[in-house]
Amino acid sequence: MTQLVDGLRRADATSRPALGRCIAVPAAEFAADYWGRSALLTRAAELAGGFEDLLSLDDVDELVSRRGLRTPFLRVAKDGQVIDPKRWTGGGGAGAEVSDQVQDDALTGLFADGASLVLQGLHRTWPPIVEFAAALAAELGHPVQANAYITPPQSRGFDPHYDVHDVFVLQLSGEKRWRIHRPVLEHPLRSQPWTDRKADVAAQAQGEPFLDTVLRPGDVLYLPRGWLHAAEALGDVSAHLTIGIHTVTRYALVEALTGLAARSPQLRTSLPLGVDVADPEQLREDLAATLEALAAAVRDVPAEDVAARLRRQVWPQTRPAPVSPIRQAAASRSVAADTVVRLRPALHARLAPGDGEVTLLLRGRQLTLPAATRAALEDLLSGEPRSVGRLPGLEPDEAVVLVGRLLREAVVVPA
Repeated sequence: MTQLVDGLRRADATSRPALGRCIAVPAAEFAADYWGRSALLTRAAELAGGFEDLLSLDDVDELVSRRGLRTPFLRVAKDGQVIDPKRWTGGGGAGAEVSDQVQDDALTGLFADGASLVLQGLHRTWPPIVEFAAALAAELGHPVQANAYITPPQSRGFDPHYDVHDVFVLQLSGEKRWRIHRPVLEHPLRSQPWTDRKADVAAQAQGEPFLDTVLRPGDVLYLPRGWLHAAEALGDVSAHLTIGIHTVTRYALVEALTGLAARSPQLRTSLPLGVDVADPEQLREDLAATLEALAAAVRDVPAEDVAARLRRQVWPQTRPAPVSPIRQAAASRSVAADTVVRLRPALHARLAPGDGEVTLLLRGRQLTLPAATRAALEDLLSGEPRSVGRLPGLEPDEAVVLVGRLLREAVVVPA
């Protein structure tokens, strides 16, 4: 809860925090009462504005007709069934050696016949959503994805189901009726999809819903992972944006701990020669010894080691704000004492503890820098714009060299 509130405080004061666009309750209340616990419906009138800036129906037309979109960035479904991409994709034409580009004419016929369009990975393909998703991920501390669902009038896309990630549903246009039911499995992991429990899901969906409501433009629905849902367009074309939150769970801590337990020689010991692993009696003695060794191995694991393992797993799932390579390279060559820079938005970065040379940890890589740069780096990691010549602990010419390198490495950007 504290991290969520701190994330909002760190958000750029000149714009609305991303989470603040999705909920009307205070962040602390959301964290305590709803996050991972219960559905939350927020009406447009309770929020500061709609979502026209993120995605419109005209934007959808542009994406599927003029942006060279390919699978899997689009899915098409009707009556709960996914339509074979071969029916709506084809060659890219002269000079484009691809065979799976979206064919807008085929898509037109399918949509007119009642098929729904699912634009996937919009946090990678559509600039306004790229920025929004990156900001939301930074505030929540969990990776996010963004898909849009465009449904013809009086149509439904998918059968009742649950997701293995939390979602915010942002209604973009039209109206859609949502039926929400409580979970059949609390807090499902990614390895526990709804398709493994089809009968239970279908039975639960026949009961009294937790929520039966119509979303209109600007409304937002939050659903924790595992909550059943199904939606149906009403009246006209309906479009909504689903922000999927890939929550980092306590089970991820378990996985990290068991991975670190490989340091233990006792746990690397082979089972007896000729063992029948299907026989519980033959396993009983080794299982007891293994549990004892596992408890000893993980009892004193430093939190720093677990954090390092999770960093390598989680950080690559979130991309920082885009940079313009040509402009960025030019900026790195023209740094002066009066140049103003700031940390690249939504960039995961932290300084490793220790004396001597400074190690800057980044997504999938690290930079080694002189010890004298630590104070300047700490200042830059605050995220606030900084004048190069005023970075602490360095002479102006030293700061110019440092910032030039950080610009080339896309750690900072011109403010």
